[in-house]
Amino acid sequence: MPSKEENHKNKLPLMEHFYTLQGEGYHSGRASYFLRLGGCDVGCVWCDVKDSWDASKHPLVDLDEMVEMAEKSGTHMVVITGGEPLMHSLEDLSSKLQDKGIETNLETSGAYDLNGHWDWICVSPKKFKAPLPNVLRKADELKVVIFNKSDFDWAEKHAASVSIECKLYLQPEWDQADKMVPEIIEYIKKNPHWKISLQTHKYMQIP
Repeated sequence: MPSKEENHKNKLPLMEHFYTLQGEGYHSGRASYFLRLGGCDVGCVWCDVKDSWDASKHPLVDLDEMVEMAEKSGTHMVVITGGEPLMHSLEDLSSKLQDKGIETNLETSGAYDLNGHWDWICVSPKKFKAPLPNVLRKADELKVVIFNKSDFDWAEKHAASVSIECKLYLQPEWDQADKMVPEIIEYIKKNPHWKISLQTHKYMQIP
């Protein structure tokens, strides 16, 4: 009989899971199965999933069950998000998904060491807990949330730390979008190495 530790090794706290369209960044518009893991200590004041912060509030779900749910949906891509997913070991979950021929996408603040097997890594750095340089270097996509004008300089600081192949996105914080979208548009016109990312799932009122 497996020990309690072995049982927990094969499970992760799952806040929610759903099949929808990716609403943000490079893969926006693609059908995606989301696995949102519980647990985060980054503490963004404008976080829209604060219920994810306390991992103990969410059930431990078997990794094989998560993979089966994703596979049954018919998706070609799974997005593992949070919370901050890198607080957990994601080696087994990401491997099991890839073994089924499913693309694995990670959404992280970059505040914890990278682990797991990924087809795409999106780093969205937060001021409340700085991203690690080694995670930034591995990013396929840098997505910086713009809350006010000072965030543009902060975005450039992190853009200098990613690879030349990394895709760069500026995304307005949802509640500040009316004010910041025009600012982002003008900034990108002057700095065309950036693109804009909009939370299209919120405009479409889907998960």
